[in-house]
Amino acid sequence: MSMVRWFALVTLVISTAVSVAGQEREQQTPSILIDSLAGADSFELYCEACHGSGGRGDGPVASELRTSPPDLTTLARRSGGAFPRDRVRGFVEGTGRPVAAHGTTEMPIWGPMFRAFESDARVGERITNLVAHVESLQAPSTGPGDAGSQLFRTFCASCHGTTGRGDGPLAEQLRRVPPDLTQYTRRNGGMFPSERVYRIIDGRDVPSHGDREMPVWGDVFRMVPAGSVPGGVEARIDAVVRYLEGIQERGA
Repeated sequence: MSMVRWFALVTLVISTAVSVAGQEREQQTPSILIDSLAGADSFELYCEACHGSGGRGDGPVASELRTSPPDLTTLARRSGGAFPRDRVRGFVEGTGRPVAAHGTTEMPIWGPMFRAFESDARVGERITNLVAHVESLQAPSTGPGDAGSQLFRTFCASCHGTTGRGDGPLAEQLRRVPPDLTQYTRRNGGMFPSERVYRIIDGRDVPSHGDREMPVWGDVFRMVPAGSVPGGVEARIDAVVRYLEGIQERGA
């Protein structure tokens, strides 16, 4: 599909997205840029048409492309568990774009397009937030490069074991055997209780852990430099929660 046709389709989608119910029907030129720099808002306007709201490549324009848009939720899984932040940013900006990884040149090079309408500072923030939003869409991963996997091995495996089954080298020294963390979903009717697990790690739901032998990792993380996990304490806890979701045993 030609770039002209692609832009026509995307413009149509954008026009529909920004239309207001009850507004008089008259031809209007849709805004190219929005005031909001939030990653979710930029993704909705510039990416959903092809990649879909969840980033799985099922947007309304996807069927018109020669090559189906990739599933953005599996970028971390396909990179050993580590979200390829720099590569994704370079792809959006168009600097050193590895075309083969996308499969086609039909994806616009957003960096120059953004810079045609706003300052470099705003473009930098817009792209940073957009990449962060794509990272937030990632499916749970247990790869060795995954941030949650690294944090789990560093802070949790000594008690819970490298597989999360409660058989770590310190487990026998505890008053209570650490729980099998792979059974959260089974014990919760088939749904992973991500919010409760977050509270346990953060220290706000310690009683549900059974005793206070487990450190309050929220406090520990606040004292330990962020390292390779950006965003501070919340990002690190989120990473561990996503890792635990990835190691759940499914089925009866």
